[in-house]
Amino acid sequence: MAQNINIAIVGIGNCASALIQGIHYYRDKKAEAAIGLMHWSLGGYLPGGIKVVAAYDIDRRKVGLDVHDAVFAKPNCTTEFFPNLPASGVKVIMGNIMDGVAEHMLDYSDAASFLPADLPEPDVDEVVDVLKKSGAQILVNYLPVGSEKAVRFYAECALKAGVALVNNMPVFIASDPQWAARFSEKNIPIIGDDIKSQLGATITHRMLTDLFAKRGVKLDRTYQLNTGGNTDFLNMLSRSRLASKKISKTEAVQSVTATRLDADNIHIGPSDYVPWQKDNKVCFLRMEGRVFGDVPMHLEMRLSVEDSPNSAGIVIDAIRCAKLALDRGIGGALEAPSAYFCKHPAKQFTDDEAHAMLEDFINGSSP
Repeated sequence: MAQNINIAIVGIGNCASALIQGIHYYRDKKAEAAIGLMHWSLGGYLPGGIKVVAAYDIDRRKVGLDVHDAVFAKPNCTTEFFPNLPASGVKVIMGNIMDGVAEHMLDYSDAASFLPADLPEPDVDEVVDVLKKSGAQILVNYLPVGSEKAVRFYAECALKAGVALVNNMPVFIASDPQWAARFSEKNIPIIGDDIKSQLGATITHRMLTDLFAKRGVKLDRTYQLNTGGNTDFLNMLSRSRLASKKISKTEAVQSVTATRLDADNIHIGPSDYVPWQKDNKVCFLRMEGRVFGDVPMHLEMRLSVEDSPNSAGIVIDAIRCAKLALDRGIGGALEAPSAYFCKHPAKQFTDDEAHAMLEDFINGSSP
């Protein structure tokens, strides 16, 4: 089996930085020393075998740079846990802006906001040409929340280029029946939508909600409030960009409740931008329920994580699952990887069910 998996990345922000640093961080590790991975070898593919062969961004501080330099350029602010990346030889190409930049971000400092480059934007055919010539096998989408038109633009590029798509963002492609059918018709794998973190707010909230149901605790109401200081949180200050994000995060929790909560009794979503937090995300979680004898109980939790490395631990597995699907000739929305890795798959399962399905998929005992 070939050792390399060639990927193209759209959006060289904090998440891409964590992923690329991680690829090189684990490259010289031994399996027994590889902390932070769910799978060391996944279908024979190791984390260090992933190679970036094409990259797109719209920020003038990144376009034209070697991608391994661009991941440390402003406004990126995630932890630099592998700062001495070797030159990749891959230059960041100007992407298509469309709705990828929220207007309100221009009112903030350059260090926190995007600075769009004044360069020609590519059309679909130009992106397809780059994907084909680079040898990319998988397109990894890291566009900002609310980039509805831009995500669909790159999904179209993936279809025309014949490359798999890992959609990390809450724009519904894999979970949209029409888009999923198009990927299925062309026998191209897609994993999505909206990546979960390795151990973040959504997965923790889901597991606790499932625990309430399994232990016979009636969940009456719950909220999940998040703060952060990266461009993702700044971007999401525009509530008009949050429609898909709120649906995605809320449904991830609603899907594992014993009885679905009324809309007034569940609030899940990004809450505020705190600049000094940078890439640190803090989740405040509250669950109110009733136990034996209708006696009330309350649970409160505070979770603090570095946001981007927390998602990279999942994406590194999603990429390898997409490659396994390519190797096996499987196309369309991949049910098991999407259910385990993403907040808004086409079909929701409990995390225990999704984990078992994923292991079956990796082992080749289910499609």
